[in-house]
Amino acid sequence: MTGTSATARTTARHDGWRRLDPRTLLVHCAWLGAPLGSLGLTTLATGGHPPAGAWITLAVVGVVFAGVIAAGFLTWRGTRFRVTEDAFELRTGLFTRRVRAIPLHRVRNVDLTAHPVQRLLGLAVLRAGTSGGGAQLSLDALSRREAERLRAELLARAEAGHAGDPVLAVGDRRWLRYAPLTFWVFGGVGIAVGTVWRVLDGAGIQPWRIGPVRALFEEFGRSALWLTVPLALLAVALTGTVGAVVLYAENWWGYRLEWTDAATLGVRHGLLTTRAVSIERARLRGVALREPLLLRLGGGASVRAVAGGLGNREENRRGSVVLPPAPRAEAVRVCAGVLGEPAGMPDAAAAELRPHPRAALRRRVARAQLWGVLPVTGTLAVLGALLTPVLLYCAAGWTLLAAPVAYALARDAYRALGHGLRGRWLVLRSGTFGRETVALERTGVVAWSFTQTPFARRAGVVTVTAAVAAGEDGYRIRDMAAGEAAGFAEAAAPGILSEFLVV
Repeated sequence: MTGTSATARTTARHDGWRRLDPRTLLVHCAWLGAPLGSLGLTTLATGGHPPAGAWITLAVVGVVFAGVIAAGFLTWRGTRFRVTEDAFELRTGLFTRRVRAIPLHRVRNVDLTAHPVQRLLGLAVLRAGTSGGGAQLSLDALSRREAERLRAELLARAEAGHAGDPVLAVGDRRWLRYAPLTFWVFGGVGIAVGTVWRVLDGAGIQPWRIGPVRALFEEFGRSALWLTVPLALLAVALTGTVGAVVLYAENWWGYRLEWTDAATLGVRHGLLTTRAVSIERARLRGVALREPLLLRLGGGASVRAVAGGLGNREENRRGSVVLPPAPRAEAVRVCAGVLGEPAGMPDAAAAELRPHPRAALRRRVARAQLWGVLPVTGTLAVLGALLTPVLLYCAAGWTLLAAPVAYALARDAYRALGHGLRGRWLVLRSGTFGRETVALERTGVVAWSFTQTPFARRAGVVTVTAAVAAGEDGYRIRDMAAGEAAGFAEAAAPGILSEFLVV
């Protein structure tokens, strides 16, 4: 600790400007990992005799690495930052100076991240931003202690209070059982295989010519498909399950959600790469209780905060998660704690949501049949007419099996539809594969938009979007009765539509 304090003192100048930690230069050495690993794979695949192109690639990598180190040194040498009475300032550049500043009263979130190399060196990257994904300053990298001290300093101007237990949730190892109920069971395997394939292809290796891979494909082709296809799917599912659990553990190990002070919601998590996200209470506009189909069937849910100042849309989706997949009861409790409402919110409000007209059900049934059943049926029928009658029986079988499933999913999507008002909150719910219940602060709604396709107009329904300067920027109430849309919007956020309504 003493050494860290001394470093902080020596890097500070008399005018308040401070430098980044010099150990950040060592982080660039990690850049060599990918090309050296690629060379190792090439050597292994060629039996210890890599082609001349591999050595040329290594030489190019060496030159590029020297350039990266030089650029990193110049960046470190020319980067300074300081916190003044009213602003957080960052100065960059040696030959062309650039000074950027964020007024302290506009700082809405301060995030700390550290990938494994930075964590090993005791470093962290600090990012400070304002609402709406506007100005953002990034310091790459500081000592962990200095980063935490600077984060606390930048958030010291938070106002408003928060009563009750500051700790809203802590991680539980039993939550790992929800990891396989996510996209990563199959999607993660596809991404991993695609990444390895690109690395090998970039190294000049044709993956299908590697001995074990070639033998696997040959054996797969010689065996009966009715046996090998289910076994392959089972292998993918098992691999994906293990990968999903590992990924969940790496992302959410040490998870803790708490009010770090009177007005700042803090989320900390991560095993190898740690992340700490801070959300100012004044920028919270609500929560979203997310229940994807598989997770819902397993009794789980996750929670996102609807808040401004978390960066662009992609950064917002990563930084707004305040609870990973966990038991649904825990998710509902976290929602209530974040909103500052009694236990059960937003479930209690969801039970009182207004249903949508039957036309919404008909539209969902039609879409389910049109997009989920007819394409496969039509393709098999055409191929059966051209090639073999067996495919005609397959088309009939697919229709008999898929049509009831599509209808059931459409009914489930219709039952999920709802909207309503509860106190200061606008509550809306929709979806079956990705069901989401959103509680929005009514004063946070800044605009309304009404969307009707020709088919929706004929059915007498309209999709209403509540525009909010936070989260996804807009939240939709799908297929509500056209006759009540404007009145409901005016009741939810009075004044926005007043001049357009005729009494």
